[in-house]
Amino acid sequence: MVTSYIAIGSNVGERRSFCRDAVAMLSESPDVNVLATSSLYETSPVGGPPQRSFVNAVAKIETSLAPSDLLALCKSIELRLGREPGEMRWGPRVIDLDVLLYDDVKVNDPDLEIPHPRMTRRSFVLVPLLEIDPEVADPWGMPYKAFADEADGDVRLMEPF
Repeated sequence: MVTSYIAIGSNVGERRSFCRDAVAMLSESPDVNVLATSSLYETSPVGGPPQRSFVNAVAKIETSLAPSDLLALCKSIELRLGREPGEMRWGPRVIDLDVLLYDDVKVNDPDLEIPHPRMTRRSFVLVPLLEIDPEVADPWGMPYKAFADEADGDVRLMEPF
């Protein structure tokens, strides 16, 4: 089993429910054990067209899935919750699940980069990530809290998960 972190976000419809449902679906997989989930945060969109604010969270999991299989599970959950394939990049979405970290493994494939390549610039990822693991570091040993002050976007605590 390896430890991984999954970013979760929604800005369409019942945003909180979609985020909670995504975590429930992760936990239904026999290959995933959800260890912790951050609070829910309302966040400003970063990049993309003008759109509604997001609800974001991060889940810390243990998994026996390989990185590509974990990504496939995340994509299948997105589809089950109603995300349309081929939606506009960084546009409004029912749900978005991103693999942020996978132990100290580095992946650089066309469909998957780990650590997530933009996570250090996004407050909506760093704030919930650091809530559940304040000492988490990248595979090179740099603590993610070192990036928090420079990250983009407004983040407001909504409620516990």
